[in-house]
Amino acid sequence: MSVFTASDIVEFAIRIEENGANFYRFAVQIAGDEGTKNLFDQLANMELQHKKTFEKIFAAMDKAAPPEGYAGEYAAYLHNYVDNAIIFKKEALDQELAKVKDSASALDFALQREMDSILYYHEIKGLIPAHEYATVDKIIEEERRHVVMLSAMKQKQYGC
Repeated sequence: MSVFTASDIVEFAIRIEENGANFYRFAVQIAGDEGTKNLFDQLANMELQHKKTFEKIFAAMDKAAPPEGYAGEYAAYLHNYVDNAIIFKKEALDQELAKVKDSASALDFALQREMDSILYYHEIKGLIPAHEYATVDKIIEEERRHVVMLSAMKQKQYGC
């Protein structure tokens, strides 16, 4: 039995998008050329748009938070859970981020995170209302476009 509700799962998606946007903002700073910097900036903005979409879904969902010891305790727990156990697992991220020192490694890191996100979003469709499937499908398609954009930049810059 899961301890998470459908709204929790959507809240995870919000956090994933926040983390993605934060990574892309970081990647802009280390990218070595304007084309890659522009791509990372564009992707950061897209992730923020995805976050807003998931926030709209979340706002419309029924939410039954468990009892809290203090206001915001459960939300803090969910954020920590996503940061440490889902796509952005803290230990793995720390190890991978330590290797992100240039455009090539940032592109590789981003490609993996985008593919992980696509898989996660496919999974959450079973936990959200059916009328929201099309919205999640649209985000999945946008994440796929991110993979194509990142792959094209990697091919252009590094021939692989």
